[in-house]
Amino acid sequence: MKPLIAIVGRPNVGKSTLFNRLIGKRLAVISEVAGTTRDRIYQDIDINGFDAHIVDTGGLEYGKHESIEGDMKAQAEIAITEADLIYFVIDSGENLTVDDYAAADLLRRSKKEVLLIANKFDSAEARDKIMEFYELGFGEPIPVSAIHKTGVDDLWEITEKTLKKLKFKKTPKSKRKPKDDTIRISFLGKPNVGKSSLVNALLGEERVIVSDIPGTTRDSTNTNIEYNDTKFSLIDTAGLRRRGKIEKGIEKFSSLRCFQALDESDIALLIVDFSENISKQDMHVAEFILDAKKGAIIIVNKIDLADDDAHKQRYIKHVQKKFSFMPWAPLILTSATEEKNIEKIFELAQEIYKVRQLRIPTGELNSFVKKITFKHTPSGTKNIRPKILYVTQSNINPPEFIFFVNQENAFHFSYKRYLENELRKEYGFVGTVIDLQLRGRPPKEMKE
Repeated sequence: MKPLIAIVGRPNVGKSTLFNRLIGKRLAVISEVAGTTRDRIYQDIDINGFDAHIVDTGGLEYGKHESIEGDMKAQAEIAITEADLIYFVIDSGENLTVDDYAAADLLRRSKKEVLLIANKFDSAEARDKIMEFYELGFGEPIPVSAIHKTGVDDLWEITEKTLKKLKFKKTPKSKRKPKDDTIRISFLGKPNVGKSSLVNALLGEERVIVSDIPGTTRDSTNTNIEYNDTKFSLIDTAGLRRRGKIEKGIEKFSSLRCFQALDESDIALLIVDFSENISKQDMHVAEFILDAKKGAIIIVNKIDLADDDAHKQRYIKHVQKKFSFMPWAPLILTSATEEKNIEKIFELAQEIYKVRQLRIPTGELNSFVKKITFKHTPSGTKNIRPKILYVTQSNINPPEFIFFVNQENAFHFSYKRYLENELRKEYGFVGTVIDLQLRGRPPKEMKE
């Protein structure tokens, strides 16, 4: 799993400014008002070759229960429990407060790795207070000015050394796929849909070889198994709730482990409960999978509760209607308790994993596109006639295609959908997102 770095500290010490500076874009909302809600709380980052998750938390205030994140003790305990490394941010332009000392006490007792960051270190007053910060018990503070981008390189260097000490390894993006071709499957869904029961049912088959992976996290567990000479890693996760619930409550930190599991997987199982109608939470989980561009299988669990075949067919239509935005995702009806249809998960996962690695030769791809555009020519306006100049597959896992066109906005959105559907028909991209991009200018070597 990627290391998880949490940024903690009392309100208005510049946590969100530091967060935005480190990820290189304005993602967290910055405000002088304590407890400002952020649109998102986490982001993937690259720290000198280390892939990591970084989390921006709400302010830690002693005895405050009205803030979005709850009181300081609950907030800090969640952060230190879930994080592998903690950035403890203080305002170097101000004297230390009771909140700073209280948070420091909790962090010291956690025995987690903590880097003390003296933010807003851009004044003579800050330099005069540097010795005071040693009282917090985390050694030499790292002077940073997030707003002026000073000290960030030093923070990266110290973070890199700390991650090495914690036994994390650099993982270049080009080598994220496991070397042994293990297919990683994450089990996602809202709470109590039977994720763990399904994992246990899969592991109970006589034909699988089971070995536990050491060092698993509290909220997600990884298990290596082998099925029909193919290696799988099953990642069981805690239940994912809808975005608002995740961002407003203490569940956001445990939910991060779900996002980590999704990020590390090749294929995600979207598990729903046959005894319940598809909810907004279920659809939000589907959105997470789509955003991550993973392979997907919809699992309808607890099918043993069906009255008859007609009952099953009605529910299938209900699922297909609700998830009409991902019609390419196959659907399996399972019963974890009765171990019905569970082997199909392995078989479909193998098929999806294979098509996600498919690379189509450029010449063949362009010939195919000429054929389908001749069959259905893109319509345009009086002034612009849309035309595809060239197409290439830019990546795999997931399959990515770039269509170089004369003018991108000349194409109706439905034509992009037509291109995707034809690609799926021709090459069988079952169960996976296809990233299809229209670009208004071809590469120089392709210009006529």
